[in-house]
Amino acid sequence: MYNRKEDYFVIILGLDNAGKTTLLERIKATYSSTEKPVHQTNCTHVGTIDMNATCINFWDLGGQSELRRLWSKYYAESHAILFVVDASDSERIKEAKSIFETITATEELDGLPLLLVANKADKANSMDLAQLKEMFNPIAVNLGARDSTVLSVSALRGQGVREAVDWLAIRLERNRANRPPVLRPL
Repeated sequence: MYNRKEDYFVIILGLDNAGKTTLLERIKATYSSTEKPVHQTNCTHVGTIDMNATCINFWDLGGQSELRRLWSKYYAESHAILFVVDASDSERIKEAKSIFETITATEELDGLPLLLVANKADKANSMDLAQLKEMFNPIAVNLGARDSTVLSVSALRGQGVREAVDWLAIRLERNRANRPPVLRPL
């Protein structure tokens, strides 16, 4: 085991302009001593951070409606879901909730840890965490026994970002029997 590295893959989902790419960039900056470059494709940003014997790879998938149909191509290789909601955008919160509900009902993602991030918590008009939880709570029946939580962050200022990544790292390890990491030589 000492001559191999464990790779986990986290998909970052959410509507366009929710702050997914900003969050990925903040994660990269927070773990700057061990970061690898973020690579960009047409609809995806990819970033990797090293945490001891583990690599966490983040796939930031485009949130525009025409790009959402591509999300399913990443499900089979994913180990966790990071769903980003713009907590300051009251006009699109119902749309975000609908997409989140679809994600939680997707059989291919059953059992994966799911972190719902209320981003842009630093904005004055941002919905507080209790309101967001109340709004998304009816969807909890779709979650089953999987690890899940809701955290408040400001990707722009870095508030709550380390806590979010730490939560994911613990859950990835805890869920390894359900979705084992990809092992690669050092």
